Amino acid sequence: MQRATIGTIIPNPKNPRIIKDDKFKKLVKSIQEFPQMLELRPIVVDGNMVVLGGNMRLKACIAAGLKEVPIIIADKLTDAQKAEFIIKDNVGFGEWDWDLLANEWEVKDLFNWGVDIPSAYFDDDKEPEFDKDMLDEALDSYINAKVKQITLYFDNQQYEYVLSKLESIAAAEQLESNTDVIMLLLEKHANQ
Repeated sequence: MQRATIGTIIPNPKNPRIIKDDKFKKLVKSIQEFPQMLELRPIVVDGNMVVLGGNMRLKACIAAGLKEVPIIIADKLTDAQKAEFIIKDNVGFGEWDWDLLANEWEVKDLFNWGVDIPSAYFDDDKEPEFDKDMLDEALDSYINAKVKQITLYFDNQQYEYVLSKLESIAAAEQLESNTDVIMLLLEKHANQ
């Protein structure tokens, strides 16, 4: 295990797992209260310093103000092993970005790696069949009915500025999430 400056670690844009506002705040608080956890579960990166495991922990470490974090460099994995690792590392926490999952991974692999694919995709009386058209249609239906994600990238200074402004507006307007703040700002400025 090594330590790396946070700015040298590259978030994985293909990470299919997200943690929403309240759960993210809990993760930040957890890291602030128990930073030793990172020694026990370091961020895993490939040889190019792209995160394979720990995207949300990296984001939370940045929000917690850490300057460096423990890492493990997994530079001997094949591309297939990297893809499998990303999924298996994320099976238990956060929420899936179904659109990214549908476009970047094979459904059969996701199922075998422990991803809970909604049962509506399968006939309960028999083994799951992986009909790509049926799954694509079901995933499209799911995606269109649920929450979507917009990812914005900031350098550390911009990130701190944006986060502090979002928190300030949320407190002043008595809003519960960053999503609510952004919606309020859009509504206020929609006609300009």
